[in-house]
Amino acid sequence: MRLEDFDNDEDKVIQDRLKQKTWNEIRTNDSWAIFKIMAEFVNGYESMGRIGPCVSIFGSARTKPDDKYYLLAEKIAYKISKAGYGVITGGGPGIMEAGNKGAHLGGGTSVGLNIELPFEQHFNPYIDHDKNLNFDYFFVRKVMFVKYSQGFVVMPGGFGTLDEMFEAITLIQTKKIGKFPIILVGVEFWSGLIEWVKTVLVEKMHTVSPDDLNLFKIVDTEDEVVDVLDKFYKKYDLSPNF
Repeated sequence: MRLEDFDNDEDKVIQDRLKQKTWNEIRTNDSWAIFKIMAEFVNGYESMGRIGPCVSIFGSARTKPDDKYYLLAEKIAYKISKAGYGVITGGGPGIMEAGNKGAHLGGGTSVGLNIELPFEQHFNPYIDHDKNLNFDYFFVRKVMFVKYSQGFVVMPGGFGTLDEMFEAITLIQTKKIGKFPIILVGVEFWSGLIEWVKTVLVEKMHTVSPDDLNLFKIVDTEDEVVDVLDKFYKKYDLSPNF
């Protein structure tokens, strides 16, 4: 079918992505993409290398300002900034906005790693003006989170939040990066998923080691978050993760 034969935009996007390209088109596009990817890495490294010790806060972009988890994320970020850490978020609305807002109110470093999306994402007003970075590529952005974070605070969220959490756990599990605190906030939200991991992945299928459950902590309050971070870094030095 031709592109104009499709009725909705989603079908048109799928058809456009799947259309046949000549070998020359593929080679040319891939070659130029390398330079765009390199530029994002260089810009990210140069910008992030100056920010100092930071903790990343993840969560849904769809969380409203009156939601209990938005308010909790704001408190967590405030406490983190008062404890001497900067805050990195995905730069958008929802939990990300709450994280940057808390850091801003606490007088700490407030970093936003924004991603260009066709919907949902726009940078929030609480990011430091010189620390608002924009990315086209998810994988470049994800490298920045892991490389320059000394901890992950994972609030309730969707597929993107789960992706960031499980990627960090996998990198630590496989020893591709050094261990750092991964803190899941909201026992009510996370308990079902963690119970499934225990009963299915660990006990039934044996695809995950019981020791891997020690790679993260589940808490409910801002004081518990800071306590986990402080206990970890009383033992280990602060540094980039690779």
